Amino acid sequence: MSFPSEFTWGAAAAAYQIEGAWNVDGRGPSVWDTFSQTAGKVFENHNGNVACDHYHRWREDIGLMKQLGIKAYRLSLSWSRILPQGTGEVNEAGLKFYDDLINGLLEAGIQPWVTLFHWDLPQALQDQGGFTNPAIADWFGDYATIVAKRLGDRVNHWMTINEPPVILGLGYQDGVFAPGLKLSYAECLAAAHNLLRAHGKGVQALRANCVGPQQISIAHTSREPIPASDSPADIEAARARYFGCVAENMWNLAWWADPIVLGRYPEDGLERFKEHLPTITDADMKLISEPIDYLAYNCYSGYKVKAGADGVAEVITDGHGIGNPRGTLPWLSIAPEAIYWAARWQTERYKLPLVFSENGFCNTDFVHRDGKVHDSQRIEFMHHYLTAIGKAIDDGADVQGYFYWSIMDNFEWAEGYKDRFGIVHVDYQTQVRTPKDSFYWYRDLIARGGQLD
Repeated sequence: MSFPSEFTWGAAAAAYQIEGAWNVDGRGPSVWDTFSQTAGKVFENHNGNVACDHYHRWREDIGLMKQLGIKAYRLSLSWSRILPQGTGEVNEAGLKFYDDLINGLLEAGIQPWVTLFHWDLPQALQDQGGFTNPAIADWFGDYATIVAKRLGDRVNHWMTINEPPVILGLGYQDGVFAPGLKLSYAECLAAAHNLLRAHGKGVQALRANCVGPQQISIAHTSREPIPASDSPADIEAARARYFGCVAENMWNLAWWADPIVLGRYPEDGLERFKEHLPTITDADMKLISEPIDYLAYNCYSGYKVKAGADGVAEVITDGHGIGNPRGTLPWLSIAPEAIYWAARWQTERYKLPLVFSENGFCNTDFVHRDGKVHDSQRIEFMHHYLTAIGKAIDDGADVQGYFYWSIMDNFEWAEGYKDRFGIVHVDYQTQVRTPKDSFYWYRDLIARGGQLD
C-alpha cells in the first residue's frame, strides 16, 4: 500500500505542552498556567512551567524534525506570549520567537502549519468570561490579525482553534481541564456559539492579512462510532450516530462542523437542545460559515455499535473484545477502523479534503540499557492506523495529510508528564532528547513515500 506522492507527512505539538518559559520575555499567564499551578488539578501537581523547554531548544528540535524527514510541522502559538493581556499591547519578544521558529522550519525545508489557539487562553480574557463573553469573537479576530500581518508572508496553512469539544466540554462543562468550570448546558451552548463566531473572525483576519493563497481550517475531534459489521444497517446506524446531535454534551461533531461547512446547525440538535439555545442570528451564521479549505481532524480511538431493532445504533459493551490493546490513557483503545470511517464519512458529508491533524499512541516509554527507546507498540499502532487511512483513500476519501501526535513527549494536560505520546523521548530532568524506534520507523516510511509492508 502506498500514498499519493503529494501526501503531507507531518508531526505536531502545542505551545503550552512543549514551550515552557511560562513567564519569560513578557509572556502573560494563560488559563493553563493558572489551572496547572493550582494544587490537585494535574497529576502529581505537574505544570507546564518548563515542559520540554522548546522555547530555548527549538533549534535542536527542528534538527530532529529535519532528520525525521517530515514535510510539515503543526505548531500552535501562545496567545498570551504575543498579547500578554489577550488584547492591547503586543509583546514583540513573543512575536520574534515565532518569527525565528518559522524561519528555522522553512530553512530546514519544513512547512509550518499554524494553529492560532490550542486551549491556552490568556488568563486576562478568562477573567472577563472567556468564551462565555460574546466579545471573544472580536478578541480572537484582533489576535489573528496581528499574527497574520507578522507571519502570513511565510505561513500558508492555518487552523484557527483546536478541538472545541475539549475546550468547552472538559473545560467549561465537566471542569477537569482549564479553566475548570462547571456551567449549565445553556451556558455551554452559548459559549460554543461564541467560539464558532471567533473562528469566523479568525478566518476573515487570515484572508484579509496574509500574503498569497491560504489553506484554512479548524481542528475538530469527536468520538468515532465503528460499525460492528459490514452490514448496511450497522454502517448506517454508526454514520447516523456519528453526525447525530442528541447528547447534552459538547461531543456532537455535526454541531460544530455543520455550521462552518454547511452554514446551519443540525435540525436534530436544534430540536433536542431548544430549551438551552442562545440567540442565533443570520449574521452569526454568515460569519461562522466563512469558507474553509479543508477539514482538519484529530482521531485516536473509537467504539463499536450495531443497529438495533429500530435501526438506531446501540453501543456494544466490550465491542473491541476483552483485553483489546490500548494505550496508557483509558480512552485510547486501539481501533484503526475509527480513522477509516472518520475519513469516509466526513469527506462524503462535507465535500472537502481532509487532513488528520493528530493521531498518536501513549505509553510509558523509557530509555533502555542500550541507550535506546524501544516502542514497538507505537510502531504497530501507526502501521494499523496508516493502513486504515490508505484503505479509506482507496475507497474514495480525499485524505491529503497525516500529522503524528506528537513530535516529542510533553505535558499531557491534566495527566501531567505521566503519559508519553512522542516519537522522541524527553528526559524532563535533563531535557535530553532521544529518538525512539518509532522515530526511525516513521523516517523510513516517509522516505519511501508511505509504502507500507
